[in-house]
Order: sequence, then C-alpha cells, then structure tokens
Amino acid sequence: MGPERAEILGLEALGWLAGEPEGLERLFAASGLDLGALKQAAGNRDLQRALVEFLLSQEDLLLRFCQEKSIPPLDMHAAAHLLEN
Repeated sequence: MGPERAEILGLEALGWLAGEPEGLERLFAASGLDLGALKQAAGNRDLQRALVEFLLSQEDLLLRFCQEKSIPPLDMHAAAHLLEN
C-alpha cells in the first residue's frame, strides 16, 4: 500500500460514515466536529488520518466498513501509519 491508497481509504471511510448515521454521530461525539466542519475538511490529509484512526478505535464500525468495502482490516492499520507521515 502506498500513500495514495491510504488517502483513498480515508476518503472511503468518510463516504461510508456519511451513510451510517450511528457511526457519524459517534464520530461527531468523539471528535467535536460537526457536519459543516467535516465537509470543509473532507480533502484534508489530517482528516483522512483521523477518520481511519476513528474506525480503528471502533471495532464494530471498522469490521462493517471493511466487510462492505472488501478491505482487510490490516490495511486500515497500514493506512493509518502512512497517513501519519
């Protein structure tokens, strides 16, 4: 996995969470973000990293996301590492 794929996973996480009201509410509660701030920062690498890390901290959401997107959960760990740099 390269940095570009890691960024794509972050964007996919955003799109997926947008369709998961419970997950989105949990993200807002954990991060202090609101919908406007989320939309404004959508292309930001720091937000992509935060979204990947959020999913990693929410095992039930992580597993559903990975299953629906056919992504091995270990790829999310790799993405988080790549987005740190």
